[in-house]
Order: sequence, then structure tokens, then C-alpha cells
Amino acid sequence: MPPSCCGYLSQYTHHHLVVFLLTFFSYVLLHASRKTFSNVKVSISAQWTPSVQNGSAFSPGEVNCMFSDDKNATLFLGALDSIFLFSYAVGLYLSGVVGDRFNLRYVLCFGLCGSAVVEFMFGTLTEWLHIYNVYVYCILWVVNGLLQSAVWPSVVAVMGNWFGKQGRGFVFGLWSACASVGNILGAFLASSVLKYGYEYAFLVTSVMQFAGGVVVFFGLLTSPKEIGLSSDSETGLSAVATDSDSHRPLMSDEEEEQEVEVEPQEEDEPLPATPRAITFCQAFCLPGVLPYSLAYACLKLVNYSFFFWLPFYLSNNFGWKEAEADRLSVWYDVGGILGGTVQGLISDFMGKRAPVLAISLALAMGALVGYSNSPNDQVINAALLSATGFFIGGPSNMISSAISADLGRQEALRGSQQALATVTGIVDGTGSIGAAFGQYLVSLIEGRLGWMCVFYFFILMTGGSILFISPLLFKEVRAMWRDRQALRRQL
Repeated sequence: MPPSCCGYLSQYTHHHLVVFLLTFFSYVLLHASRKTFSNVKVSISAQWTPSVQNGSAFSPGEVNCMFSDDKNATLFLGALDSIFLFSYAVGLYLSGVVGDRFNLRYVLCFGLCGSAVVEFMFGTLTEWLHIYNVYVYCILWVVNGLLQSAVWPSVVAVMGNWFGKQGRGFVFGLWSACASVGNILGAFLASSVLKYGYEYAFLVTSVMQFAGGVVVFFGLLTSPKEIGLSSDSETGLSAVATDSDSHRPLMSDEEEEQEVEVEPQEEDEPLPATPRAITFCQAFCLPGVLPYSLAYACLKLVNYSFFFWLPFYLSNNFGWKEAEADRLSVWYDVGGILGGTVQGLISDFMGKRAPVLAISLALAMGALVGYSNSPNDQVINAALLSATGFFIGGPSNMISSAISADLGRQEALRGSQQALATVTGIVDGTGSIGAAFGQYLVSLIEGRLGWMCVFYFFILMTGGSILFISPLLFKEVRAMWRDRQALRRQL
């Protein structure tokens, strides 16, 4: 019988709260700076093309006119999104392995501070020094993707070290709202300073992110062991340090049929000082990693298309001002926050993840159809946007956080438990590859066929996510049916 919310929240201490908040806000700041780029695309496009406002005509020698028209500038913006996501994906595969072998605090701080410096150079310094060069922008964005990739596997691994499987869906569902909160903060900051120039939007978010990295370096505890807490019950951290149930994944249909007794450690049996880290190939072959990685590739494509293109779409399709479009786009993230938390809580009480994901993704396909036909009304658009975010952002948050933690703590890893960052890097890296292809395809489809065909493409990719998790779905549904039949026989 699943415990109540109060039951499993009461086991946590102030150390858990500090870790939760530091990892949460470190990724909030990262996503706020990442969101800045999508929120100022219209301004950047205008800066890179001839402007009627200043009465200029395009000439190859003009410093800031890199492109002859908006279409070419938009295509390059889409290419930058893809470049960022490809480098981010490659970095995730590498940084996950690095995170399992080095101090997570150092890796996390390096990613946050390094990325902040690169974003400052990309958006602020190039504008102040009037450096408008395609190759400079591309190189900076590749480096930014590699640096940012160090953050997500690290924060998920730290959370996995402190929080066991009991209540993980709810805790990680609430915690994974960090990306959406970051998007909201980024949209608010960008719209607030955009009147002074897009370079100040990059300046504000990059400075805040750098400061956050410094706080993380001095304040984050990556594991209970760092403060001398053991797995003994008297510490009050038995659920965290022992984490006996966290090695049994929710996608397993045998977890209810077989209880594993945890014998207390004998005093004369020394514990290994450092758990062995598994290889990349071993992590990739773990049960459930490949299906969820492929499903996340399709889902992250859709989720990140909204992330990168929503303000641009609202501004161009409905003719709303850029600041209005930025503010309206936060309703997608509000829906994602609620979706991740509610669906994570439901999956905890069900004891299964895949059925919750499948139902939400099926409803997401209907929500996409509804949103693609949204009228030119901001209230209706915001309502439809929230529903779309709930059914798309919610499953995306679950796969990237709670399910990744499940996969990195499953029974197959006993004796080699340093896999959380590696597994998280694989899942998120595969998702980022799908998203990278998607960003270029979105700009291509929109340019040739229009936005309606872009939404049809999103619906197709959402259906692909359901297809990839279908083996796990059938397995978990069969397990639930067997449990129900066994319960009836007992009654």
C-alpha cells in the first residue's frame, strides 16, 4: 500500500531541503539563461537583417547585417538551436560518465559558471563590440552546449543520492519543475529588459547563473556521506543511505511478487570505500534505458520546439508584440509544472510509470490538435497552452528526472551503483539528439508548408513516444492485472 504524502515526506531532514533547493535553483538559473535566446529571437533577427527603421539597405560590407532577409536569419536561428542541442547531446553522453567518476559539486559548478561566461560572450559582448560573425556564433554555441550538458546529470545524481524511491515520483515531479520555473523566470527577465536591447537580457541571466554556480560550489552536499551520515537507522536517514527499495525499478513486474530482505551488515565486513562506476555500454544495456531514451527523443523534440519557437510563433502567427508573446508563453511551463507533479504523484500511488505516461501522451495528441486551431485570443490561447504543457511537459519532466533515477537505481546495478549520472546522461542525451534534429526540421517545415504542418509533425512524434514505451506499458499493465487477480483470490 503506497504511503501517504505526509508519511514519506516526514522522513526528510533540513539537509534534504537544502539539497532540493540548491539543485532546483541551479537548474532554474541555467534554464532562465537558456530561455533568453528563444525569447529574443525576433530582436536578434531584426539586428542581423536590414532594418527599415534605420533606413538601411543590405550591403555585404554592413557590419550587423549578416543576412539579406528575415527568412535566412530565421533559418540560421534554427540551425543554432540544432547546433546547441547536438553539442549538448554529445556532452550529456560524456558528462554523465564524468559525473559518476568525479566530485559532482565540481562538475556542476564548472558547467554553471563556464556556460554563464559563454552566454555573456554570445549575447552581450558580441553586441557591445559589434562582432557579427556566423562562425563566432556557432563556435560559442557549441561550447555552450558542451558546458550546459554537465549540469542536468549532476543535479539528478545528487537528488538520487539523497532521495530514495519511496515517493520519488512526487518529489522528482515537483523538483523537475525547475526547468519550467527557469523558463518563466527567463521570459520575465527578458521581457523586462528587452526595451534596452537584447544584449541586456543575456547580461542579467548570465550574471545570475554565474552567481548561482558560486553558491553551489560552497553550499552543496552531493551525498549524505559528506557530512558523516551512515545508513544506520538512528541517523534518521535510513531511507536515503540504505535506499534498499530504490534499486528495484518501477517498471519491473516482479517487485510485488518477491520481497528482498535486507540483512544488517556485520561489523567485520568492511564496506567498499568507493562504489564501482559502470561503463557507458553497460548503462545503455540496462533494462528500460533504450525504450525510454527513444521515447524521450520524440518527446523532447516536441517539448523543446515549444521551448525554442513558442514566442516566435506567437509573435509571427498572431502579430502580438514580442514582450506579450514572451509573457504568454509561460502558460506552457505552468502546465508542465502541474503535469510533472500530478503525474508523478499518481505514478507513485499506482507503483507504475508507463501507464501514466501513455495516457498523458495520448491526451497530448488531442491537446496539440486543439492548440493548432487556437483563435486570435490571448485568454483562450493561454488555456489551450496550459493544457498542452500539462500533457507534454509533464511526461517530459517525469522521464528526465524520476524515471532516469529509477533506471539508475535498479536491481541490475547491485554492487556497481555509480550509474545515476551516466544513465541520466544517456536518456537526456538521446532526447537532445531528437530535439536537435527537430529544431532544424521545424524551421524547414514552417518555411515550406506552414505552422499547421509543424503541429501535425508534433502529433506524429508524440505518437512515436507512446510506441517506444509500449513494451514497458504492456508489461506493467499485465503486472497490475496479475496483482489485481491475486488480491481477488485472497479475498
